[in-house]
Amino acid sequence: MHFKPPMTMMDFFRKSEGIWFIERNVHHFDVTDNESGESNLIVDVIEPDSSKVAEVCALQNVNPKIATGGASFRWMATTDEKEPNADYAAILIDIPDDESKKTGKLIRNKGYVEGIPVVSRYWFGDDGILTINTDYDNNQGQERAWFINDDFRVRVSSVRMMNGVNLVTYCSERRCVSPVKLEQMLAHHN
Repeated sequence: MHFKPPMTMMDFFRKSEGIWFIERNVHHFDVTDNESGESNLIVDVIEPDSSKVAEVCALQNVNPKIATGGASFRWMATTDEKEPNADYAAILIDIPDDESKKTGKLIRNKGYVEGIPVVSRYWFGDDGILTINTDYDNNQGQERAWFINDDFRVRVSSVRMMNGVNLVTYCSERRCVSPVKLEQMLAHHN
């Protein structure tokens, strides 16, 4: 069976829905220390009629009627935690440029680099790679993400400070499979 990558933001959000195990490496160019770690990412799709769409669009004075929906992202050190930390959460709303929905804006209630409401530009390459550019007050961020298959994806990002690139991050992300889905997969392969 041939894998088909998502080519619109809402398809990307829908394919991303669920819990992901992330292994990341961060290289800081301004210090000698680098870091690596593991965490979990929880992604939930937000439909266009959700009140969250209107709330986030209001932060940027954007008409919520042009939004196609969005997603909430919550990061946790481990899924054993009782509740995700609100400081490690963001809501992204999709505002496509045209009917192709391959390019557009992401309206965020909170940016990754600076914790302020921000608007990002995105586009999908013909190869299915999603690129997101974000201009903050003092930084610029670029993130690229793509699915290897339905349950594994890769993310790379860089943050550019006014004096040059400050850090580069590589993440491999593996979907956490529920016990029910695992049983179905085992039954299918036996």
